[in-house]
Amino acid sequence: MGIIGGTGRMGQLFAGVFSRAGHRVTVSGRTTALSNTDLAADSDLIIVSVPIRSTPGVIAEIAPVLRAGQVLADLTSLKTGPVQAMLGTPAEVIGLHPMFGPGVLSLRHQLIVAVPARCSGDTLAGILSVFEAEGAQILLSTPETHDRMMAVVQGLVHFSTLSLADAIRRSAVDIGEALSYTSPVYRMEMGLVGRILGQDPGLYGAILQDNPLVPPLLEAFSESVRELQEIVESGDQDAFSAFFIRNAGAFADHIPSATRETDELITCMVNRL
Repeated sequence: MGIIGGTGRMGQLFAGVFSRAGHRVTVSGRTTALSNTDLAADSDLIIVSVPIRSTPGVIAEIAPVLRAGQVLADLTSLKTGPVQAMLGTPAEVIGLHPMFGPGVLSLRHQLIVAVPARCSGDTLAGILSVFEAEGAQILLSTPETHDRMMAVVQGLVHFSTLSLADAIRRSAVDIGEALSYTSPVYRMEMGLVGRILGQDPGLYGAILQDNPLVPPLLEAFSESVRELQEIVESGDQDAFSAFFIRNAGAFADHIPSATRETDELITCMVNRL
């Protein structure tokens, strides 16, 4: 099997996973003598592990050498566009989205979303078994459902985190001094800000800008901010309680597990200090 972009960190991670499963893995990238097309022509399974915006171009590049019987997969955070591009080839097609970064120590308990667009059951089972053998959890989805969920769990969440970061920057607050006032739970929130800002802006830009399902959610977010701001500025305690309770009701099924999980994280943080 071959990994295009296999010299990158995520590509290296998956190269290790398939090597441990007994597969002969070849990689191509900007610094390799092996070209993408040569790798694609010589591999039974090809995984494209390049930035979101580069993925369609790479698929178009290798499409002329692909044939029936091969399997083509990608590792991007969006699925509708890449899967549609892969379906334009004669290969079997599986979209993959690892819901973790390349810095994980193992796949144990890590989630991989799989989008089997055009493949046999045996093909799908064979590929997923490689991940499951290392303890990964698999969630099957469609391109449309995946991108709708990513608009929420990635697009909206990243947008709110980046907005929080920008508001803090605009306030001219000293970050170090602010952190000295935080409890563990709020330090976790600030940690998410730092974690995102320490990574590649191109990845987050594509997640926010290239998913057409994100803008409607951002409009809803803006409406929520405007409503809550009006309530806060009015000093109306009843309006605030109504706003709070309405949303607590929407999250009622999630509150017990959220409380338990964050309590566990807080305990881990406190014990580490």
